[in-house]
Amino acid sequence: MSTEAGINPTSEISSQEEPRGAQPALNKVDSTTYSDESLPEWTCHVGIATEKNGRWRRTMEDAHLYLQDFNNVPGQGYFAVFDGHAGKFAAEWCRDNMNRILSEELNVCPHMDVREVMRNAFLKADEQLEAESRSAGVRSGCTAVTSLIRLESDDSDQNKSRRRVLYTANVGDARSVLCRGGKAIRLTYDHKGSDEFESKRITEKGGFLLNNRVNGVLAVTRSLGDFSIKEFVVGTPFTTSIDMCDEDQFLIVACDGLWDVVSDQDAVNFVSKYSDAQEAAENLLQHALKNFSTDNTSVMIVRFAKTRT
Repeated sequence: MSTEAGINPTSEISSQEEPRGAQPALNKVDSTTYSDESLPEWTCHVGIATEKNGRWRRTMEDAHLYLQDFNNVPGQGYFAVFDGHAGKFAAEWCRDNMNRILSEELNVCPHMDVREVMRNAFLKADEQLEAESRSAGVRSGCTAVTSLIRLESDDSDQNKSRRRVLYTANVGDARSVLCRGGKAIRLTYDHKGSDEFESKRITEKGGFLLNNRVNGVLAVTRSLGDFSIKEFVVGTPFTTSIDMCDEDQFLIVACDGLWDVVSDQDAVNFVSKYSDAQEAAENLLQHALKNFSTDNTSVMIVRFAKTRT
């Protein structure tokens, strides 16, 4: 993957961009309920910090959610941040419903490439959100980033040895960044009007960019909601998957209130100074404010830890 796309060029990450054609199939998911003896030898500690940033913003339009043992599977986790605009309706609706939709899609399609499942979940959420927005008489939208830590096994392995896979999907400019051995690995793609690929997609559909804003209005080129310009601002996410390893220390999931003023590597370097996830989240948020963030800011730190050797 190109560094110009904002993704670290590493063969360890498998991405699915739209449109990019068929992707290689992943190993089938093992739906077995594991015994106590085979429960994951790790856990995660989550810290969250949010700030309206009242000097610049009158309302707080961010929302977030994390769920451990997601979909009733020990060791799985769901981590999401939604950054609203034109009101908080879309962000809060996604907070309350995206996990449900993703869970339903995973249960219906247990052997499908999980990146494709997440893509379908985003599109279904976007469709349902439009119906709810029209009913409520609102026109808000939100960027979204969701990361899913999932336990998988290879059906060809008779011992059913498991691996942890980190899947991520995003629309807009909220990001998920993994710290692996002290280095930042971006798992998302910034969908902005300044992006050449996104700009071309919009103009080919009859839209235009003015000051890098879609039809002179919206700075992001993909979102959930925003049904009044949905022809151009689509809800199709960028997705990635990466096998996790012992070098993985933590995950940063945050909106552009952080990323507009702090680089991926600087954020990783900063968080590395704190062993406590909550302390790291609070201090990283303050670091963003000191660097003159002018937006609502939500920061989620997911720190990984072994529970037994």
